Amino acid sequence: MIEVVAKLVRGPVFLAGEPLECIVTFTNPLSALSTSASSETLAWASAQIHCQFHASDSRVQLPASEEPRQDVQAENETVFIPNRGERGQCILSTPPKILFCDLRLDPGETKSYSYSETLPLSAPPSFRGQSVKYVYKLTIGCQRVNCPIQLLRVPFRVLLLYALQGFQPSQEDEVAPSNPFLEEDEMSKKDSRLLDSAVEILMAVTSRRTLHQYNISNTRGRVGTFCIFKTVYKIGEDVIGTFNFSDGEIPCLQYSVSLQTEESVQEEYRRSRGQPVSISTHAQHHESCLHTASSNFGLPVPLSSCPGFSTNIVSLKWRLHFEFVTAREPVEAPTVPENQSEIITWTGAEHIDVDTFSWDLPIKVLPTNPLLASYVSPAYSSQSICI
Repeated sequence: MIEVVAKLVRGPVFLAGEPLECIVTFTNPLSALSTSASSETLAWASAQIHCQFHASDSRVQLPASEEPRQDVQAENETVFIPNRGERGQCILSTPPKILFCDLRLDPGETKSYSYSETLPLSAPPSFRGQSVKYVYKLTIGCQRVNCPIQLLRVPFRVLLLYALQGFQPSQEDEVAPSNPFLEEDEMSKKDSRLLDSAVEILMAVTSRRTLHQYNISNTRGRVGTFCIFKTVYKIGEDVIGTFNFSDGEIPCLQYSVSLQTEESVQEEYRRSRGQPVSISTHAQHHESCLHTASSNFGLPVPLSSCPGFSTNIVSLKWRLHFEFVTAREPVEAPTVPENQSEIITWTGAEHIDVDTFSWDLPIKVLPTNPLLASYVSPAYSSQSICI
Protein backbone atom coordinates (compact mmCIF):
# COMPACT_ATOMS: atom_id res chain seq x y z
CA MET A 1 0.00 0.00 0.00
CA ILE A 2 1.13 3.54 -0.81
CA GLU A 3 -0.35 6.65 0.79
CA VAL A 4 -0.63 9.66 -1.54
CA VAL A 5 -1.14 13.15 -0.04
CA ALA A 6 -1.68 16.28 -2.16
CA LYS A 7 -1.40 19.66 -0.41
CA LEU A 8 -1.95 23.09 -1.95
CA VAL A 9 0.95 25.19 -0.71
CA ARG A 10 -0.88 28.53 -0.33
CA GLY A 11 -4.44 27.45 0.39
CA PRO A 12 -7.52 26.58 -1.69
CA VAL A 13 -8.35 30.01 -3.22
CA PHE A 14 -6.62 31.64 -6.21
CA LEU A 15 -7.06 34.52 -8.64
CA ALA A 16 -7.29 33.65 -12.32
CA GLY A 17 -3.79 34.20 -13.68
CA GLU A 18 -2.00 33.07 -10.51
CA PRO A 19 0.27 30.02 -10.32
CA LEU A 20 -1.10 27.08 -8.34
CA GLU A 21 1.51 25.03 -6.51
CA CYS A 22 0.87 21.63 -4.98
CA ILE A 23 3.20 19.26 -3.12
CA VAL A 24 2.38 15.60 -3.78
CA THR A 25 3.87 13.14 -1.27
CA PHE A 26 4.11 9.37 -1.72
CA THR A 27 4.75 7.23 1.37
CA ASN A 28 5.22 3.55 2.05
CA PRO A 29 3.62 3.42 5.52
CA LEU A 30 4.98 0.02 6.51
CA SER A 31 7.74 0.00 9.07
CA ALA A 32 11.11 -1.34 8.05
CA LEU A 33 10.99 -3.56 11.16
CA SER A 34 7.76 -5.27 10.09
CA THR A 35 8.11 -8.90 9.04
CA SER A 36 5.76 -8.34 6.12
CA ALA A 37 7.51 -5.17 4.95
CA SER A 38 8.32 -4.98 1.26
CA SER A 39 9.04 -2.36 -1.37
CA GLU A 40 6.15 -0.77 -3.24
CA THR A 41 6.23 0.36 -6.88
CA LEU A 42 4.17 2.82 -8.92
CA ALA A 43 4.39 2.85 -12.70
CA TRP A 44 3.66 6.58 -13.10
CA ALA A 45 1.88 9.61 -11.69
CA SER A 46 0.56 12.67 -13.50
CA ALA A 47 -1.33 15.86 -12.53
CA GLN A 48 -3.72 18.17 -14.35
CA ILE A 49 -6.14 21.03 -13.58
CA HIS A 50 -9.65 20.98 -15.05
CA CYS A 51 -12.88 22.97 -14.75
CA GLN A 52 -16.21 21.14 -14.93
CA PHE A 53 -19.29 22.93 -16.25
CA HIS A 54 -22.78 21.72 -15.37
CA ALA A 55 -26.03 23.32 -16.55
CA SER A 56 -29.57 22.90 -15.21
CA ASP A 57 -31.73 21.11 -17.77
CA SER A 58 -34.78 23.12 -16.71
CA ARG A 59 -33.14 26.53 -17.22
CA VAL A 60 -30.37 26.18 -19.81
CA GLN A 61 -30.71 24.94 -23.40
CA LEU A 62 -27.29 23.97 -24.72
CA PRO A 63 -26.66 23.40 -28.44
CA ALA A 64 -26.33 19.76 -29.46
CA SER A 65 -22.60 20.24 -29.97
CA GLU A 66 -22.22 21.41 -26.38
CA GLU A 67 -24.36 18.78 -24.66
CA PRO A 68 -22.43 17.38 -21.69
CA ARG A 69 -21.23 13.82 -21.79
CA GLN A 70 -19.67 11.72 -19.08
CA ASP A 71 -16.13 10.55 -19.69
CA VAL A 72 -15.63 6.86 -18.96
CA GLN A 73 -12.45 4.89 -18.69
CA ALA A 74 -11.89 1.17 -18.81
CA GLU A 75 -10.10 -0.40 -15.86
CA ASN A 76 -7.24 -1.67 -18.02
CA GLU A 77 -6.78 1.64 -19.86
CA THR A 78 -3.60 3.61 -19.20
CA VAL A 79 -4.79 6.97 -20.58
CA PHE A 80 -5.04 9.64 -17.87
CA ILE A 81 -8.57 11.21 -17.93
CA PRO A 82 -8.72 13.57 -14.92
CA ASN A 83 -12.47 14.27 -15.19
CA ARG A 84 -13.45 10.60 -15.40
CA GLY A 85 -16.87 10.08 -13.78
CA GLU A 86 -17.51 13.80 -13.23
CA ARG A 87 -20.87 15.42 -14.05
CA GLY A 88 -21.12 17.92 -16.87
CA GLN A 89 -18.42 18.74 -19.37
CA CYS A 90 -14.81 19.79 -19.06
CA ILE A 91 -14.56 23.34 -20.45
CA LEU A 92 -10.99 24.06 -19.36
CA SER A 93 -7.99 21.84 -18.79
CA THR A 94 -4.28 22.46 -18.52
CA PRO A 95 -1.71 20.19 -20.18
CA PRO A 96 -1.01 17.12 -18.03
CA LYS A 97 2.37 17.03 -16.33
CA ILE A 98 4.17 13.82 -15.42
CA LEU A 99 5.39 13.73 -11.83
CA PHE A 100 7.48 10.58 -12.23
CA CYS A 101 7.80 7.22 -13.95
CA ASP A 102 8.67 3.96 -12.16
CA LEU A 103 8.76 5.01 -8.50
CA ARG A 104 10.05 2.50 -5.94
CA LEU A 105 9.50 3.10 -2.21
CA ASP A 106 11.17 1.02 0.48
CA PRO A 107 9.31 0.48 3.80
CA GLY A 108 9.02 3.79 5.65
CA GLU A 109 10.34 5.79 2.68
CA THR A 110 8.70 9.04 1.52
CA LYS A 111 9.19 11.04 -1.66
CA SER A 112 7.65 14.41 -2.55
CA TYR A 113 7.11 16.08 -5.91
CA SER A 114 6.14 19.65 -6.72
CA TYR A 115 3.46 20.47 -9.27
CA SER A 116 2.94 24.02 -10.52
CA GLU A 117 0.61 25.43 -13.15
CA THR A 118 -0.66 28.94 -13.97
CA LEU A 119 -4.42 29.38 -14.08
CA PRO A 120 -5.60 31.07 -17.31
CA LEU A 121 -6.56 34.74 -16.91
CA SER A 122 -9.67 34.12 -19.01
CA ALA A 123 -10.90 31.26 -16.81
CA PRO A 124 -14.48 31.57 -15.45
CA PRO A 125 -14.78 31.92 -11.68
CA SER A 126 -15.86 29.13 -9.35
CA PHE A 127 -19.63 29.33 -9.08
CA ARG A 128 -22.50 27.16 -7.85
CA GLY A 129 -25.72 28.78 -9.01
CA GLN A 130 -29.26 27.70 -9.77
CA SER A 131 -28.65 27.58 -13.53
CA VAL A 132 -24.98 26.65 -13.93
CA LYS A 133 -21.99 25.45 -11.94
CA TYR A 134 -18.26 25.98 -12.56
CA VAL A 135 -16.14 23.66 -10.40
CA TYR A 136 -12.31 23.50 -10.36
CA LYS A 137 -10.22 20.52 -9.32
CA LEU A 138 -6.61 19.45 -9.42
CA THR A 139 -6.48 15.73 -10.23
CA ILE A 140 -3.49 13.47 -9.57
CA GLY A 141 -3.58 10.14 -11.39
CA CYS A 142 -1.46 7.16 -10.26
CA GLN A 143 -1.17 3.61 -11.55
CA ARG A 144 0.48 0.40 -10.52
CA VAL A 145 1.55 -2.07 -13.17
CA ASN A 146 -1.44 -4.10 -14.44
CA CYS A 147 -3.82 -2.20 -12.15
CA PRO A 148 -6.53 0.42 -12.80
CA ILE A 149 -5.69 4.13 -12.57
CA GLN A 150 -6.44 5.74 -9.20
CA LEU A 151 -7.46 9.42 -9.08
CA LEU A 152 -6.94 11.88 -6.22
CA ARG A 153 -8.90 15.13 -6.60
CA VAL A 154 -8.20 18.39 -4.76
CA PRO A 155 -10.98 20.99 -5.19
CA PHE A 156 -10.07 24.67 -5.13
CA ARG A 157 -11.73 28.03 -5.77
CA VAL A 158 -10.97 30.56 -8.51
CA LEU A 159 -11.78 34.28 -8.26
CA LEU A 160 -11.90 36.45 -11.39
CA LEU A 161 -10.77 40.08 -11.51
CA TYR A 162 -11.43 41.53 -14.97
CA ALA A 163 -8.98 44.38 -14.40
CA LEU A 164 -6.13 41.84 -14.56
CA GLN A 165 -6.92 40.80 -18.14
CA GLY A 166 -3.74 41.20 -20.15
CA PHE A 167 -1.61 41.65 -17.02
CA GLN A 168 2.09 42.02 -17.78
CA PRO A 169 4.81 42.60 -15.14
CA SER A 170 6.31 46.07 -15.45
CA GLN A 171 9.83 46.46 -16.84
CA GLU A 172 10.90 48.04 -13.57
CA ASP A 173 10.12 44.77 -11.79
CA GLU A 174 12.20 42.85 -14.32
CA VAL A 175 15.37 44.88 -13.68
CA ALA A 176 14.86 45.59 -9.97
CA PRO A 177 17.79 44.47 -7.78
CA SER A 178 17.18 41.22 -5.91
CA ASN A 179 18.20 40.24 -2.41
CA PRO A 180 21.07 37.71 -2.68
CA PHE A 181 20.26 36.34 0.77
CA LEU A 182 16.73 35.27 -0.20
CA GLU A 183 15.94 32.37 -2.47
CA GLU A 184 13.08 33.42 -4.74
CA ASP A 185 12.42 31.74 -8.07
CA GLU A 186 10.84 33.44 -11.07
CA MET A 187 7.47 31.75 -10.52
CA SER A 188 7.08 33.12 -6.99
CA LYS A 189 8.13 36.57 -8.19
CA LYS A 190 5.44 36.58 -10.88
CA ASP A 191 2.91 35.24 -8.39
CA SER A 192 3.74 38.07 -5.98
CA ARG A 193 3.60 40.75 -8.69
CA LEU A 194 0.19 39.67 -9.95
CA LEU A 195 -1.23 39.39 -6.43
CA ASP A 196 0.22 42.78 -5.45
CA SER A 197 -1.28 44.37 -8.56
CA ALA A 198 -4.67 42.80 -7.81
CA VAL A 199 -4.63 44.07 -4.21
CA GLU A 200 -3.69 47.59 -5.39
CA ILE A 201 -6.48 47.61 -7.99
CA LEU A 202 -9.08 46.38 -5.50
CA MET A 203 -7.98 48.91 -2.89
CA ALA A 204 -8.09 51.79 -5.37
CA VAL A 205 -11.52 50.88 -6.74
CA THR A 206 -13.29 50.00 -3.48
CA SER A 207 -11.82 52.76 -1.29
CA ARG A 208 -13.35 55.62 -3.30
CA ARG A 209 -16.14 57.27 -1.36
CA THR A 210 -18.70 59.61 -2.88
CA LEU A 211 -22.04 60.48 -1.34
CA HIS A 212 -24.89 58.97 -3.33
CA GLN A 213 -28.28 60.30 -2.22
CA TYR A 214 -31.63 58.97 -3.44
CA ASN A 215 -35.12 60.33 -2.84
CA ILE A 216 -37.65 57.74 -1.70
CA SER A 217 -41.21 58.46 -2.78
CA ASN A 218 -44.38 56.76 -3.93
CA THR A 219 -47.49 57.99 -5.73
CA ARG A 220 -48.71 59.74 -2.58
CA GLY A 221 -45.58 61.79 -1.90
CA ARG A 222 -42.09 61.86 -0.42
CA VAL A 223 -41.16 59.17 2.13
CA GLY A 224 -37.54 60.14 2.89
CA THR A 225 -33.99 59.91 1.56
CA PHE A 226 -31.42 57.14 1.35
CA CYS A 227 -27.65 57.76 1.47
CA ILE A 228 -24.79 55.42 0.61
CA PHE A 229 -21.12 56.37 0.28
CA LYS A 230 -20.00 53.81 -2.30
CA THR A 231 -21.48 51.24 -4.66
CA VAL A 232 -18.38 49.05 -5.30
CA TYR A 233 -17.40 46.47 -2.68
CA LYS A 234 -15.12 43.49 -2.16
CA ILE A 235 -16.47 40.21 -0.86
CA GLY A 236 -16.07 40.28 2.93
CA GLU A 237 -16.94 44.00 3.21
CA ASP A 238 -20.09 45.49 4.76
CA VAL A 239 -22.63 47.43 2.70
CA ILE A 240 -23.65 50.37 4.90
CA GLY A 241 -26.51 52.77 4.22
CA THR A 242 -28.61 55.34 6.11
CA PHE A 243 -32.22 56.53 5.87
CA ASN A 244 -33.59 59.95 6.78
CA PHE A 245 -37.35 60.01 7.32
CA SER A 246 -37.49 63.40 9.09
CA ASP A 247 -38.31 65.33 5.90
CA GLY A 248 -40.83 62.78 4.60
CA GLU A 249 -44.46 63.62 3.89
CA ILE A 250 -45.65 60.00 4.05
CA PRO A 251 -45.06 57.98 7.27
CA CYS A 252 -42.88 54.90 6.77
CA LEU A 253 -43.99 52.06 9.03
CA GLN A 254 -41.40 49.45 8.12
CA TYR A 255 -38.59 48.81 5.67
CA SER A 256 -36.41 45.87 4.69
CA VAL A 257 -33.12 45.75 2.77
CA SER A 258 -31.83 42.55 1.13
CA LEU A 259 -28.42 41.93 -0.41
CA GLN A 260 -29.16 39.83 -3.48
CA THR A 261 -27.64 38.38 -6.63
CA GLU A 262 -29.35 38.09 -10.02
CA GLU A 263 -28.33 35.03 -12.01
CA SER A 264 -29.40 35.51 -15.62
CA VAL A 265 -29.01 33.04 -18.48
CA GLN A 266 -27.96 34.67 -21.75
CA GLU A 267 -30.90 34.94 -24.16
CA GLU A 268 -29.66 32.42 -26.74
CA TYR A 269 -29.28 29.74 -24.03
CA ARG A 270 -32.61 30.24 -22.22
CA ARG A 271 -34.95 27.28 -22.05
CA SER A 272 -38.07 29.45 -22.57
CA ARG A 273 -38.90 32.95 -23.76
CA GLY A 274 -39.33 35.42 -20.91
CA GLN A 275 -37.51 33.15 -18.48
CA PRO A 276 -37.10 35.04 -15.17
CA VAL A 277 -33.75 35.61 -13.51
CA SER A 278 -32.82 33.58 -10.43
CA ILE A 279 -32.67 35.65 -7.25
CA SER A 280 -30.55 34.62 -4.25
CA THR A 281 -30.55 36.52 -0.95
CA HIS A 282 -27.27 36.65 1.01
CA ALA A 283 -28.17 39.04 3.87
CA GLN A 284 -31.26 40.88 5.14
CA HIS A 285 -32.18 43.73 7.48
CA HIS A 286 -35.72 44.46 8.73
CA GLU A 287 -36.76 47.40 10.88
CA SER A 288 -39.94 49.08 12.09
CA CYS A 289 -39.46 52.83 11.74
CA LEU A 290 -42.72 54.63 12.53
CA HIS A 291 -41.93 58.02 14.18
CA THR A 292 -38.21 57.36 13.53
CA ALA A 293 -36.20 60.30 12.21
CA SER A 294 -33.26 58.27 10.89
CA SER A 295 -32.09 54.68 10.62
CA ASN A 296 -29.14 52.73 9.22
CA PHE A 297 -28.16 49.19 8.28
CA GLY A 298 -25.07 47.09 7.59
CA LEU A 299 -25.15 44.00 5.38
CA PRO A 300 -22.02 41.81 5.10
CA VAL A 301 -21.02 40.47 1.68
CA PRO A 302 -20.11 36.83 2.47
CA LEU A 303 -16.51 35.86 1.76
CA SER A 304 -17.82 32.59 0.37
CA SER A 305 -20.02 34.33 -2.23
CA CYS A 306 -19.13 34.79 -5.89
CA PRO A 307 -18.30 38.28 -7.21
CA GLY A 308 -20.17 39.56 -10.25
CA PHE A 309 -19.14 38.06 -13.59
CA SER A 310 -20.37 37.29 -17.09
CA THR A 311 -19.71 34.39 -19.48
CA ASN A 312 -21.22 33.44 -22.81
CA ILE A 313 -23.88 31.39 -20.96
CA VAL A 314 -24.69 33.20 -17.70
CA SER A 315 -24.14 36.50 -15.88
CA LEU A 316 -24.24 37.33 -12.17
CA LYS A 317 -25.08 40.81 -10.87
CA TRP A 318 -25.48 42.20 -7.34
CA ARG A 319 -28.15 44.54 -6.02
CA LEU A 320 -29.76 45.99 -2.91
CA HIS A 321 -33.48 45.21 -2.83
CA PHE A 322 -35.61 47.62 -0.75
CA GLU A 323 -39.20 47.11 0.40
CA PHE A 324 -41.17 49.85 2.15
CA VAL A 325 -44.50 49.79 4.00
CA THR A 326 -46.07 53.27 4.24
CA ALA A 327 -49.28 54.62 5.75
CA ARG A 328 -51.95 56.13 3.52
CA GLU A 329 -52.94 58.67 6.19
CA PRO A 330 -50.85 60.61 8.73
CA VAL A 331 -50.24 58.70 11.96
CA GLU A 332 -50.42 60.82 15.09
CA ALA A 333 -47.26 60.71 17.16
CA PRO A 334 -47.54 59.84 20.86
CA THR A 335 -47.57 62.86 23.19
CA VAL A 336 -45.48 63.17 26.32
CA PRO A 337 -47.54 64.29 29.39
CA GLU A 338 -46.58 67.62 30.96
CA ASN A 339 -47.11 66.18 34.41
CA GLN A 340 -44.45 63.54 34.91
CA SER A 341 -46.49 61.87 37.66
CA GLU A 342 -49.29 61.13 35.22
CA ILE A 343 -49.29 57.59 33.84
CA ILE A 344 -50.08 57.03 30.15
CA THR A 345 -50.16 53.75 28.30
CA TRP A 346 -49.09 53.86 24.64
CA THR A 347 -50.70 51.33 22.31
CA GLY A 348 -50.30 50.81 18.60
CA ALA A 349 -53.07 51.55 16.15
CA GLU A 350 -55.47 48.67 15.64
CA HIS A 351 -55.81 49.29 11.93
CA ILE A 352 -53.74 51.29 9.43
CA ASP A 353 -54.29 51.40 5.68
CA VAL A 354 -50.91 50.84 4.06
CA ASP A 355 -49.15 50.89 0.70
CA THR A 356 -46.12 48.80 -0.21
CA PHE A 357 -43.50 49.40 -2.88
CA SER A 358 -40.02 48.14 -3.71
CA TRP A 359 -36.85 49.46 -5.31
CA ASP A 360 -33.63 47.87 -6.59
CA LEU A 361 -30.22 49.57 -6.44
CA PRO A 362 -27.47 47.88 -8.51
CA ILE A 363 -24.05 47.56 -6.86
CA LYS A 364 -20.76 45.96 -7.91
CA VAL A 365 -19.04 43.22 -5.93
CA LEU A 366 -15.41 42.35 -6.71
CA PRO A 367 -13.13 39.60 -5.38
CA THR A 368 -10.82 40.09 -2.43
CA ASN A 369 -7.31 38.96 -1.55
CA PRO A 370 -7.40 35.14 -2.09
CA LEU A 371 -5.33 34.67 1.09
CA LEU A 372 -8.20 36.21 3.06
CA ALA A 373 -10.86 34.16 1.25
CA SER A 374 -8.93 30.96 2.04
CA TYR A 375 -9.75 31.30 5.74
CA VAL A 376 -13.47 30.64 5.15
CA SER A 377 -13.24 28.31 2.17
CA PRO A 378 -15.10 25.01 2.72
CA ALA A 379 -12.48 23.24 0.59
CA TYR A 380 -9.52 21.63 2.32
CA SER A 381 -5.99 22.37 1.17
CA SER A 382 -4.99 18.72 1.53
CA GLN A 383 -6.48 15.45 0.24
CA SER A 384 -5.18 11.88 0.49
CA ILE A 385 -5.75 8.40 -0.92
CA CYS A 386 -4.26 4.95 -0.38
CA ILE A 387 -3.48 2.77 -3.38
